[in-house]
Amino acid sequence: MEQIANLHIERLPEGVYLATSDDIPGLVAQGRTLTETLEIARDVARKLLEAEAERSGTTRLAPVGDSFDMPLVLGS
Repeated sequence: MEQIANLHIERLPEGVYLATSDDIPGLVAQGRTLTETLEIARDVARKLLEAEAERSGTTRLAPVGDSFDMPLVLGS
């Protein structure tokens, strides 16, 4: 089942990207590019959600519905 979580992406002064999420406590991912940061964040989120499901038997995220909004980031 696919689930959806909101990420906060920030470009740090060092030129790297940092991803965190209020929906998934403990999620912190950093990468050199936006794509790399999102891939790392997805892996970290899976591991955190698997651990939560093992502890409690459930996860806090809602399943992906028939439609949802998602920003499309384009390079210049």
